[in-house]
Amino acid sequence: MGFIAFLKTQFIVHLLIGFVFVVSGLIINFIQLCTLVLWPVNKQLYRRVNCRLAYSLWSQLVMLLEWWSGTECTLFSDEATVNTFGKEHVIIILNHNFEIDFLCGWTMTERFGVLGSSKVLAKRELLYVPLIGWTWYFLEIVFCKRKWEEDRDTVIEGLKRLSDYPEYMWFLLYCEGTRFTETKHRISMEVAESKGLPKLKYHLLPRTKGFTTAVQCLRGTVSAVYDVTLNFRGNKNPSLLGILYGKKYEADMCVRRFPLEDIPQDEKEAANWLHKLYQEKDALQEMYNQEGVFPGQQFKPPRRPWTLLNFLFWATVLLSPLFTFGFGVFASGSPLLILAFLGLVGAASFGVRRLIGVTEIEKGSSYGNQEFKKKE
Repeated sequence: MGFIAFLKTQFIVHLLIGFVFVVSGLIINFIQLCTLVLWPVNKQLYRRVNCRLAYSLWSQLVMLLEWWSGTECTLFSDEATVNTFGKEHVIIILNHNFEIDFLCGWTMTERFGVLGSSKVLAKRELLYVPLIGWTWYFLEIVFCKRKWEEDRDTVIEGLKRLSDYPEYMWFLLYCEGTRFTETKHRISMEVAESKGLPKLKYHLLPRTKGFTTAVQCLRGTVSAVYDVTLNFRGNKNPSLLGILYGKKYEADMCVRRFPLEDIPQDEKEAANWLHKLYQEKDALQEMYNQEGVFPGQQFKPPRRPWTLLNFLFWATVLLSPLFTFGFGVFASGSPLLILAFLGLVGAASFGVRRLIGVTEIEKGSSYGNQEFKKKE
């Protein structure tokens, strides 16, 4: 094991990376709070500023994937589709099977210049998660309780508010509503059978309300839907902790572009279109499992230096005073100060671990275990 590889496995290094992310995130959140004064004066300036502030935070996670772990991301698509990336407003449909599927998506948004303006239809619980939810609030992310009767007006209002967004945005939808588990899949397929819908092998039954509403509200703003099917070579199941330990993965993403005008305007027909799409996604996963590749040309968009430079900037700004402070505490010889400092380190460690836990499958929500049995 080389020295760099050894460093990647050390807890103290992970703690320092977490410290930089958390403290820089709190600073960014405070700056975002201050930018609220811009909203009534110049809404579009507010949005552009917050896109760049969000980029400064999220790109640190992308840096871990691209530069720290060296994970490779390969696109399977066609040249015409790839040439549209970062040049139009789009809705992204992504399978929700892995702990870091969102991070692979962010990597692609970063490489095509839309990371800061990327959006998602997110569960409302995340709004109260420090850094993640707070940053999304200032980005006008649409939050929902995943109970359509309560969410309808909120979701429609949030989507319509994005109709004049000044930066090209990729709006992510996890149409399955929750991350794939065997229990949720079994229940989901029971619902599919009761509704006379074809069963899926690798996906949960898509929940159509969010998709049809997003298409309806963003029609005229969004140009296309990108269907993205993600898998990892070697049947790997990567985690954020694995990335933090420097483990390298190889992600393959099959991307298909559907012009929005090809998607039916009628809600029922659009829902049927989505169900058909998921049958195709299932076939793509089956092909990948058998052949190890997706159909289409292979593209490897080069990683950009900005994520690494941004992290190095924050590390320089924040770690220098931390080291100076820590040295002063131990040099003082005061047991009280030393214990307080170690307590602070322990609290920071706990906080970082809790943030990582948000992405873990086994700690995911139980949503889907019963909700699939209810009407959409």
